[in-house]
Amino acid sequence: MGRVGFYAGSFDPFTNGHLHVIEVSSKMFDKVIVGIGVNTLKTRRFDQDKMKEAMKKVIKSNNLNNVEVITYNSLSVDCAKEQGANFLIRGIRNGMDYDYEENVALINEEISGLDTIYVRAGRLGALSSSMVMELLQFGKDVSKFLPKEILEIIE
Repeated sequence: MGRVGFYAGSFDPFTNGHLHVIEVSSKMFDKVIVGIGVNTLKTRRFDQDKMKEAMKKVIKSNNLNNVEVITYNSLSVDCAKEQGANFLIRGIRNGMDYDYEENVALINEEISGLDTIYVRAGRLGALSSSMVMELLQFGKDVSKFLPKEILEIIE
């Protein structure tokens, strides 16, 4: 299959920052698998299956033909290996993200042998799902932060 990247997240909700990471990754890899996982430290705000279907629409409308969206309930590295991934993909927004992600990457590499590729969030570096949720709670317009297919399921 060639180079396969696995991009894991809770995507709760999926933002334009996540989309940016996927767009960049789709140019680097023959195939990108986006895995919607379960974060044991967080409670899901949006139904995982509805988010998956909306994300698939975003991927399709952006012509990202080498990208697939799945859900899983295991460790990200285990799912990545089951899916035939050669690399893990992580988006980073800032130095704090890098420090956190580098620690996770070291453990992931130790237990799976998979290396991690970082994709910069670029101009979307201030954007997070948590920030979007806070803006939503206070009735703010978040349309510039979320793909329209995602807005449709959360409004």
